[in-house]
Amino acid sequence: MSMTTLPRTASVTQLEPEEQRAWDIASTVCDPEIPVLTIEDLGILRGVRVFPTQAAGQHDGGASSTAVEVTITPTYSGCPAMDAIGDDLRTAFVKEGYASVHVNLVLSPAWTTDWMTESGKAKLEEYGIAPPSGMAAAGGHSGPVRLSLAVKCPQCNSLNTKELTRFGSTSCKALFVCQDCKEPFDYFKVL
Repeated sequence: MSMTTLPRTASVTQLEPEEQRAWDIASTVCDPEIPVLTIEDLGILRGVRVFPTQAAGQHDGGASSTAVEVTITPTYSGCPAMDAIGDDLRTAFVKEGYASVHVNLVLSPAWTTDWMTESGKAKLEEYGIAPPSGMAAAGGHSGPVRLSLAVKCPQCNSLNTKELTRFGSTSCKALFVCQDCKEPFDYFKVL
């Protein structure tokens, strides 16, 4: 079987039944840094591949079992959450009876906030983190000069906010404060 890798705009209903099952299992794994988001919400779940494998100790004619390969892309290279996500994926698949689980970490193409689902962005806001606004500069930084847009406060929806520091609780977030309600909040940066 070939690897099923879906662009973020594709529907997972295009998968074969066993791959759909594997995708559904993988999509239950949550990001350890933002537990309200699944790896599917975040857009780092890139593909699944399901294939039969020979059971340990079995030879010709022996019982076979199912193995799975899951491909994920980190939000940035060196993201410390990838080890925990890999462990959580392995645990989820072993619990569902898969004999072998391989987590494939792919750095190219680089992850972008454009891969986040709209549902994931809504979950971020409900959790108190301002979701990324705008589109990433996927084609490089040529063309018009990009302007910073106002970041809406997830507490009171005010646009009267100010960046306190470019890095918040994790490298992919910036720390902001609302000038109206005075609450600090994380903003998930457009990457």
